[in-house]
Amino acid sequence: MMQKDYELIIAGAGPSGLTSGLYAGRAGIKSIILEKSFNGGQVLLTDSIENFPGFAGGIQTYTLIENITRQVKDVAVEIKQEEIVHIVCDSEYKVIKTNNSEYRTKSLIIATGAVPKAIGVKGEKELARKGVSYCAVCDGALFRKKITAVVGGGDRALEEALYLSKLADKVYLIHRRDKFRAVKVIQDRVLADKKIEVIYNTNIIEIQGTNKLEQLVLENVIDQQIKTLKCDAVFIAIGLIPNTNFVSDIVKVDSNGFILTDDNFQTNISGVFASGDCRKNNFKQVITACAEGAIAANSAKAYLDTFLQ
Repeated sequence: MMQKDYELIIAGAGPSGLTSGLYAGRAGIKSIILEKSFNGGQVLLTDSIENFPGFAGGIQTYTLIENITRQVKDVAVEIKQEEIVHIVCDSEYKVIKTNNSEYRTKSLIIATGAVPKAIGVKGEKELARKGVSYCAVCDGALFRKKITAVVGGGDRALEEALYLSKLADKVYLIHRRDKFRAVKVIQDRVLADKKIEVIYNTNIIEIQGTNKLEQLVLENVIDQQIKTLKCDAVFIAIGLIPNTNFVSDIVKVDSNGFILTDDNFQTNISGVFASGDCRKNNFKQVITACAEGAIAANSAKAYLDTFLQ
């Protein structure tokens, strides 16, 4: 297998990886982005983004990703659909092996994002795609004029509930605490929506159904009272699991698998950087993922410049 040489390889074509590619290309760095599935990543699970600067009234996520992708290609950065299966970082060069190619690079940015976290209760796996979903934008239309539920208390959970309220007859929003973590403007919209009923201090302990979801078994965390809730679908939005399994034995990660970096987004390996949702940070938004991607690319450039001195 012939090795292909690049100055920078970027793993992941979500907002962070694409922005890294944009800044690397503008800096004249010979770069390639490797993405195992499709450009955009997890952001495409949301229909639109209302808080991205410059787009009053919001922008469709597909349009945003399409525009950034076009910018990346305009600065001659390649994007290939290949999955990284192995990385060797035992010298000045990093060897990146994919499912059908092998690359060599002096610097690497890991921007592989994260995937939705499962609840881990009985019936969840068995009824996946039979009423259990992790993406309202993907599956919400299947439950038009039905009874639905959303689990979670952050921005994404409340956004899922608002999206479903345009389609479903009823949306139950189930949260294990008595307060949401979502920003106030989203909370206000949820609480004002007559189709959304909030169930606080409650966990789902089982998902029941024969060939499709029929009801949820709920437990109140205060008095441990058990009750059932009939619905046609449940959309789970309780957090993220980072896509870092392929590098967790190379770079340092925290107990949840998120990559640890310094202030310049460099990992414990010289020349290897991380940005976006796969990196340990406290504020996971599209705007911060893009900002981290830009900084990681700038740090990679600074690292590459040391070879010219």
